[in-house]
Amino acid sequence: MQNQSDNEIICCGGEQAILVAAEILFAQKGFEAVSMSAIASLANTSKPNIYHHFKNKNELYLAVMKTAVRRSSALLDKLQDSPGTYRQRLTDFAAGQLDNILAHKRSTQLVLRETLSEDSKNGQEITGLVMGEVFSRLVTMVYQGQQENEFRKDIDPTLAAFMIVSANMFFFQASPAMRHIPDVAFSDDANTYSKGVMDVLIYGMLQKGDENATSL
Repeated sequence: MQNQSDNEIICCGGEQAILVAAEILFAQKGFEAVSMSAIASLANTSKPNIYHHFKNKNELYLAVMKTAVRRSSALLDKLQDSPGTYRQRLTDFAAGQLDNILAHKRSTQLVLRETLSEDSKNGQEITGLVMGEVFSRLVTMVYQGQQENEFRKDIDPTLAAFMIVSANMFFFQASPAMRHIPDVAFSDDANTYSKGVMDVLIYGMLQKGDENATSL
């Protein structure tokens, strides 16, 4: 089934049109700079109709953010009880999340804008609320790998989860610049990049049996 374009959805003027219009404007300008009037105009609807679906801008923003991170949450749902090692689950999550990031660039830009912004207090709080759940589940997956003796128990699960997410966001932001750096073979190959990052993260850079292969 073919997906509707943004223009087709917006022309409908319903709840989905409001969400699409809000995502576009929030991604472009940030939470604080976007008015409900601007969202209504882009969604081809009225402000009263927006308030019929969402009681205020915070609730609308929360709905947009939940949509933006739902794909990562669904990916974790799929991997949570899947067979295989935790190493494979984390590797599959990293690759799947990067695919989602690149396939939905506007929602990714929205998350980055509000996460990195110093001006949007409400936006940051809502972003943290929504993103926190997904991040917490990823941390738990690393911790479970430790309990199964797959991962070292002396590493910080939060740091490991942060490194996985950060590597994906870095690729999203830096891949255009990577194309101009000699010897970078993965600038247009997200799959190779993700596998390489997870290989280094899980197995490290030291040779097996290296006398220096101890925790720092």
